[in-house]
Amino acid sequence: SVVVGYNIYRGGVSGGPYALLNSTPNTSLSYTDGSVLSGQTYYYVVTAVDATGAESVVSNEVQVIIP
Repeated sequence: SVVVGYNIYRGGVSGGPYALLNSTPNTSLSYTDGSVLSGQTYYYVVTAVDATGAESVVSNEVQVIIP
């Protein structure tokens, strides 16, 4: 399947649950999350999406600490 974009998910604890952040597949290789709060820690995973809307397995989790 051809990848048409990516879904970005964010959670408040390691391992999820995660909430989908984008309404349509993100076609860029970068993403800016504008709804984070100072002093918080967030956990992100990404999936690849094909033209039918099917998603890949989730990526490795990334931890982000907001100063």
